[in-house]
Amino acid sequence: MPRTLLGVAGFPVAHSRSPVMHNAALAELGMDWLYVPVPLPPAGFDETVRALPGSGFKGLNVTVPHKAAAHRLADLRSRAAEAIGAANTLTFRPDGEIEAENTDAGGLLDALAQPVAGLRALVLGAGGSARAAVWALIDAGAAEVSVWNRTPGRAERLASDLGARHVTRPGRADLLVNCTSVGLGSSVDAADGQAALGLDGIDPPATVVDLVYGEGPTPVVAWGRSRGSRVVEGLEVLVRQGARSLELWTGLDAPIETMRSAAMGSSGRRGPPRA
Repeated sequence: MPRTLLGVAGFPVAHSRSPVMHNAALAELGMDWLYVPVPLPPAGFDETVRALPGSGFKGLNVTVPHKAAAHRLADLRSRAAEAIGAANTLTFRPDGEIEAENTDAGGLLDALAQPVAGLRALVLGAGGSARAAVWALIDAGAAEVSVWNRTPGRAERLASDLGARHVTRPGRADLLVNCTSVGLGSSVDAADGQAALGLDGIDPPATVVDLVYGEGPTPVVAWGRSRGSRVVEGLEVLVRQGARSLELWTGLDAPIETMRSAAMGSSGRRGPPRA
């Protein structure tokens, strides 16, 4: 019987820690499934994804730049995916339909592990992950959610779509979530990265979340730690959204600690994310 496959589609996707994380979880659960990277350029997204079930795929995580395309492709969408307008998780149903979910939203809240009701939040970015973050924070009762992006028009459209507030420069907040790519796969130093995001002139809030992860502290993580903020790193968000995806596909509780250890191990780091 062919092996059941799961995967992550992106372009590029070689940097993703999802395969090692999910394969460790599948082994822990005693499931003879395999999770693989699927490098996929935008031009072939729809055709390739629709063909994946024929190769044994049950589910697919979707990362940059495919989250909006995954939303459009799906036959069925969860409440979160429908509202956000982007999907990071596709499930291939036995009846041939493709179901879209957005576990970025719930994964962010799981990683935060604190109430956000009544807080003022600032989201940096205007892509699919930023849409998920804005929707999640509003849905969880944040008092105010502001959106900033280096391209103001994109931030303005996102804010208008989801009922947030567009700002022309980062300002004071209780919680900041970086959904930009600053610090991803590059050697940009902390000061340059912080300046690119307009953070060099403001104090970090009590809680800082950076969706970017790498071998060392990102510019946003370094900025938050410099003033004693509680920092939630991108690997923890990756683990939490991945756990939600895995539970959708398997129907089993995800082994969070195993997934975290695998993700941290593949980064050359040890122990849980620093907070």
